[in-house]
Amino acid sequence: MTKYSLNKDREFISLKIAILCISDTRNIKSDKSGSFLKDRIISSGHNCSDHLVVKDNINQIKNQLIKLVNRSDVDVVISTGGTGLTGKDVSVEAHRQIYEKEVDAFASVFSAVSFKKIGASAIQSRACAGISNGKFLFALPGSPSACKDAWDEILVTQLDYRNRPCNLVEILPRLDEHKKRK
Repeated sequence: MTKYSLNKDREFISLKIAILCISDTRNIKSDKSGSFLKDRIISSGHNCSDHLVVKDNINQIKNQLIKLVNRSDVDVVISTGGTGLTGKDVSVEAHRQIYEKEVDAFASVFSAVSFKKIGASAIQSRACAGISNGKFLFALPGSPSACKDAWDEILVTQLDYRNRPCNLVEILPRLDEHKKRK
């Protein structure tokens, strides 16, 4: 039994996805995770709005996330790095400061995928996801293999409007409903 399927009667909707690498040591050229995601985003039919690098600093991360969710050419932000347990790992804290809602199940599903690949070491990741200003945000670990797992096992289908029984694209236009009611 298939867990999901593509409805070929639905037309693909290309999203605008920004990548944010969080690192004190990487730049655009050395960001293997960001480069991997950019390739997957484009080969899946989406647009890569931007690929940026920011230092492991909670305020810099938060400010960059806010700038990205306020851009009209961004539907989704995927950050890589800073989701671990060390003192410098503050991506999750920065993300949560701007979330209006957290997508709790993403962490659980990512943990399940990771557990199949790396066993109990999966407990060292705090990958998370949320919504801010009508945009989806995902905080992924910085390793290329973790980004591959997140994209290939979760995001490629959830960011595809044709995916059944449901997907994130079909609810994207409704993420700001609470602002319209005021």
